[in-house]
Amino acid sequence: MKEDFTEADGIKAGELEAEFGEMGGYTSESDAAQLLANLGIKEDAHHKLMKDVTGTQKVRVLLAQALFGNPDVLLLDEPTNDLDIETIRWLENFLADYENTAIVVSHDRHFLDTVCTHVADVDKSKITIYTGNYSFWYESSQLASRQQGDKNKKMEEKRKDLLDFIARFSANASKSKQATSRKKALEKLVIEDIKPSNRRYPGIIFKPERSVGNDILKTEKLAAHLEGVTLFDDVSFEIGKNDKVLIVSKNQLAITTFFNIINGEAKATSGTYEWGTTITKAYLPNNNQEYFESNYNLMDWLRQFVPPHITDADEDFLRGFFGKMLFAGDELSKKTKVLSGGEKVRCMLSRMMLQNPNVIILDEPTNHLDLESITAFNNGVIDFPGVVLMATHDQAFADSVCNRIIELTPKGVIDRLCNYEEYLENDRVKELRAEMYS
Repeated sequence: MKEDFTEADGIKAGELEAEFGEMGGYTSESDAAQLLANLGIKEDAHHKLMKDVTGTQKVRVLLAQALFGNPDVLLLDEPTNDLDIETIRWLENFLADYENTAIVVSHDRHFLDTVCTHVADVDKSKITIYTGNYSFWYESSQLASRQQGDKNKKMEEKRKDLLDFIARFSANASKSKQATSRKKALEKLVIEDIKPSNRRYPGIIFKPERSVGNDILKTEKLAAHLEGVTLFDDVSFEIGKNDKVLIVSKNQLAITTFFNIINGEAKATSGTYEWGTTITKAYLPNNNQEYFESNYNLMDWLRQFVPPHITDADEDFLRGFFGKMLFAGDELSKKTKVLSGGEKVRCMLSRMMLQNPNVIILDEPTNHLDLESITAFNNGVIDFPGVVLMATHDQAFADSVCNRIIELTPKGVIDRLCNYEEYLENDRVKELRAEMYS
């Protein structure tokens, strides 16, 4: 553009052009389009203004903005919020291959285990960095706590247990996306770095009053429509006594509607469902607001849900349920209307444990919970001897609990005996999903 463009200007322009190319300037537009597409923003939305896209799309665009340009340090605060499982898996793979530093805050344990090589634990006004992913940090700190409490065990035996534990996790790391960096980090770990955690975990224990019989739940051609949209149709299946079922759908409203129908809180458009006579259910809904409309204190709130078979529900008895959920002292005088989201979920879990159910139904059970509560909840459901029907975006929770996947679609169900990871990787399932949502 300069009228007196000199040879020196030409050399400078050439240097800048080379730098521009090295920075990815010539491919930046196509790279940005690909990044948006990978995060679920379709091409017809790429040139819209930010003020014109939905809230969940805004989150995805902002995530793309953070990832774009290969930054030296990437800071991600709950990056999996509002993402579907396919997009989360893409992000896991992206970060696993990411060669620079990433610092992540997340409640998604599968995500943390896949992408992280170290854990920074913020506890009692201190930050301590530990080698390994979340599961390694949790399991090692629990092992250290148990060893600390075992005064009779000799020091060399404790040391051997810790070394065996490190070796086991180091071997498992070879299966992960970040195999090389995590395996090297674990191999360098010394046992003095493994310390007990100061964190407290709630006690979430479901004890059935009786075992389930042969008849549990049967649905026949169940369908639900909302304002002309088919949420699901032709849903027919039977639940067996050893089933722990993950209910999935591309439409979250379909799952919540299904759970509300089988719990008698909504009506199906058509079809039937029938529970067995031996079944005692406990339901954790996605939205629990209706349970907290009155302004009881916690003790009075729980007292209203005492089932008929419990005849000795005195104050100490009820206090025990709240103690398991880490409510103590003056907290029991709190009014339900001032509770946080996490406190409400812990109250709902106390209510569920009180029912002594042999079937538990969980709609997004990890919502509003911290990692300690999620981990304890997950372990409680793994140990539960009854039947589980569950919907969750927490893949670690789903994979560790569920042995059967049922997907609700507008054209029927996909029903597979497998865990969630296997279901997501199954090529035939991918074909069926494409057909049944088309």
